[in-house]
Amino acid sequence: MSSAVVPDHPWLLPGSLVPARAPRRTPRDWFVDSLLFLIALLWVLVAHEDAVSRDPEFALNVGPDWLIGIDLLAGLLATGALWLRRRWPVGLAVATAPLTLFSVTAGAALLIVLFTVLVHRPLPVGLTLVGWNVVTSLPYIALRPDPAMPLWAAMAWTVLFLGIVVAWALFVRARRQLVLSLRDRAERAEAEQQLRLEQARQLERGRIAREMHDVLAHRISLLSLHAGALEFRPDAPPEEVARAAGVIRASAHAALQDLREVIGVLRAEVSTEATPERPQPTLGDVPALVAESRDAGVRVSVVDEVTEPAEVPAAIGRSAYRIVQEGLTNARKHAPGAVVTVRLAGGPGDGLAVEIRNPWPVGGPVTAIPGAGTGLVGVAERVTLAGGRLDHGRDADGDFRLTAWLPWAVVS
Repeated sequence: MSSAVVPDHPWLLPGSLVPARAPRRTPRDWFVDSLLFLIALLWVLVAHEDAVSRDPEFALNVGPDWLIGIDLLAGLLATGALWLRRRWPVGLAVATAPLTLFSVTAGAALLIVLFTVLVHRPLPVGLTLVGWNVVTSLPYIALRPDPAMPLWAAMAWTVLFLGIVVAWALFVRARRQLVLSLRDRAERAEAEQQLRLEQARQLERGRIAREMHDVLAHRISLLSLHAGALEFRPDAPPEEVARAAGVIRASAHAALQDLREVIGVLRAEVSTEATPERPQPTLGDVPALVAESRDAGVRVSVVDEVTEPAEVPAAIGRSAYRIVQEGLTNARKHAPGAVVTVRLAGGPGDGLAVEIRNPWPVGGPVTAIPGAGTGLVGVAERVTLAGGRLDHGRDADGDFRLTAWLPWAVVS
C-alpha cells in the first residue's frame, strides 16, 4: 500500500489539504481564524460606534434606538461563534440566518460564514444560503433605509457585493478541489505502480521457478538414475562404479554451475560492464542433450527431419531444446527403461514440430523421482508465448506423447 506524501511545510496548508492526519487546525488555520475573528470584532466595534455617535456624515442606517443594543449583542455572538465555523459551518449559518434581517454589526461575521459554507460544503447548500441573503436584503433595507440611495440601487449594490464574495469562495473551492484531485490521482498512480511492481516480482519468481525446473530437473534426474544403479549393483565391477561416480560428479558439477548461472542471470542488474552470459541452448544442442540421457542408460532414438537447422531462430530453438529436455526428464522419471523417441521436423514457413514419445509403463507411471509437477505447465506457457501449440497425453497406441508446434517465419 502506498502512503500519502507529507508536504515539506504542512503548517502552511489548510487542515483539509494536509494528508495522513486527523482533521484539526494547522498553524495556518489558527492564524486565519484569529485574523478573521479580529476583523469581525473590529467591524462590530466600528459599526456600534457609528450607531451610537449618529454622525450625519458617517453614521450607518442604524434604524430605531431600541435596535442598537440588540444589534451589538447579535454582532458579538456572531463574531464569537466564528470559532465553530470549521466544524459546524451549516449549523452556524442556520443559527445566524435571522441576523441578516436587521444586524449591521454581524455583517462581517455573516459574510465569513457564507464564504465558509461555499468553500467546504456542497454547492446547493451554499447557493441556498446566498439566496437567503438576497431575499432578506429587502426587509433589511426597509428597516434601515438610505435616503441618498433608492431601493433598486441598494439592492444592486448588495447583489454585487454578494457576487464578489461568492466568486471568491468558488475560486478557492475549485482550487482546493483541484489540489485534492491531483493528490488523489498521484496516490492512485503510486498505488498502481506498487501493484505493478508486486506483479512483476511475482512474475519474476514464477520465471525463476520455471527456469530452475528446466535447467535442473534434467541434471538431477540423471543423478538419480546413476545413484540408483550404484544402489542396486553394489557388486558391479570397479570400472563401472568409477564410471558411474564420474558421471554423478560431472552431473552434480554441471547442475551447480547451471544453478549459479540461472540465479546470476535473473538477479543481476543491467550494467554495461556485466560479465558475458553463457550462450543459451539452441536446437543444435539437442544432440548433446540426447547423449547425456544415453550415457545415463536411457534408450533414445532421434528422428531429425529439420530442413534448415542452421536457420532456426534462437528463441524457437531454445524453446525446442527445453521441450525435448522436459520430455526426456519426464520419461526418466515416470517410464524408466522405456525407449524414448525424439522427432524434430519442419522448416521455414512450415514451423518446427517437436515430438517426444515413449511407451506407457506397465502398471502405470513410476514416480520414484520426486518432481514439482510444474514442468509441463512451464513448457505450455513457453510454447504459448512463442505463438505455438502444445499437446500431451496418451495416444491411440497407448504411448505417452508430448508434441509441440512452434512458428518458424520465413526471413526474406
